[in-house]
Parts: sequence; C-alpha cells; structure tokens
Amino acid sequence: MKLAEANEKLNLLSGKPFGELFSLEQIENIIINKGKTGQLLELALGMNLSSNNLDFEDGELKTNKCDKNGKPLETVFITQILSVIDDLINEKPFEETHLYEKIDNILYVPVCKVGNPKDWMFLPSIHIDLTKPQFSGLREMWKNDYYSICKQLKNHIETSPDGFIHTSNGTHIQVRSKDSKPYSPIFSSVYNREVSNKNHAFYFQKQFVYDIQKMAREV
Repeated sequence: MKLAEANEKLNLLSGKPFGELFSLEQIENIIINKGKTGQLLELALGMNLSSNNLDFEDGELKTNKCDKNGKPLETVFITQILSVIDDLINEKPFEETHLYEKIDNILYVPVCKVGNPKDWMFLPSIHIDLTKPQFSGLREMWKNDYYSICKQLKNHIETSPDGFIHTSNGTHIQVRSKDSKPYSPIFSSVYNREVSNKNHAFYFQKQFVYDIQKMAREV
C-alpha cells in the first residue's frame, strides 16, 4: 500500500473510538505493549504486519501520542544511529543517508490517548512528501538539522570530558539516547573506539508536530 492510499483510508477512520475499530483482545494488547499502536493502525488499514524497513511501498508511518486536540505528548521516533555513526561523523550527504530514507515520505498519524483505551482514536493524518514543492522548506530545514547534528556529535566526541556523544538538537530533529539494558555501545571506526555507552536515535521534536499541523491548516 502507498502512503496516498493509506491517507485516504485513515480519513475514514479518524475520530472513531478504538472500541469501534478493534476487538477487546487487540485493545488489551496495546495496553500491555505500547508499541502495538502502529500495528493496530496497519491492521485497520488492512495491511499485513511485517518487519520491512519501510511500512508502506513508498514511505514510513509515524504515529505519536497526543491529546484530543492533537497536541503532541511525546517526541516522534525516527531511527537508531548505532549502525550509521560513522556516516554522521563523516557528514554523508543528506539525501544519501538512512535518515533521509526514513523521512523523505512519511505519514504522520496522531493518536489521541485520553481516558480508557477503548475511547482512544486516530486523528487526521498528515502526509509529507519532500519531493513536492510545498515541502521544500521542510526539506531544507531537515537538511540543515542533519548537518548541524553531525557537527554537534563530532564536537561532543572530541571535546566532552567522557569522549561520548550527547543530545544534539536541530529545529525539528534531534539525536538522544534510546536504549535499555543490556545497553548497546556505539563503536566508531573513525575514532577506533566507543563513542557512547548506549545506543542513540533520531527523533522529531514536538515543534515538528506544531509546524506541520500549522502547514496542514493553511493548505
């Protein structure tokens, strides 16, 4: 399924309580495993759950916890950096990165999680395709964020007392720790040593949500 088709289907599902869309067993599963929310959305779209790198044929699904008005309650996970740390240190061209692959065409779906899970609901989705002219501003911003973060990470490695990377922020995108025990240290071949004692990941900050919601209202 392509993002445009998914976006159309989601418009028909938005605002409907989970109790109308899913079985009691499925709802109980998302209480036990918070990561199930995206999978429930895929089921609602009639998709087959898979471990493919991309959720759709041409892009990524990004769900996020919000209140009934769409106000973000969390940041938005993008992708981990453990396997691409040297690409970041070497400032690999933005359009050739794993990060770009994960954000060049995305469907952002806010999930209202207020009250009982059976009353939770998907809110209207926002489709962002960086190849389209109306998103050229976002493309440039995220490109600048990427190169700024690369420089920040390198500076942390070379100047921090512990020699490790630390939280690095752009306007919309940030890198911060994301790991659980047993931790996965990040090894850099460039520096021939560990540059973090735990894994880190790219995230969209909450400002990303506010800005794309404003863009959607102005269309």
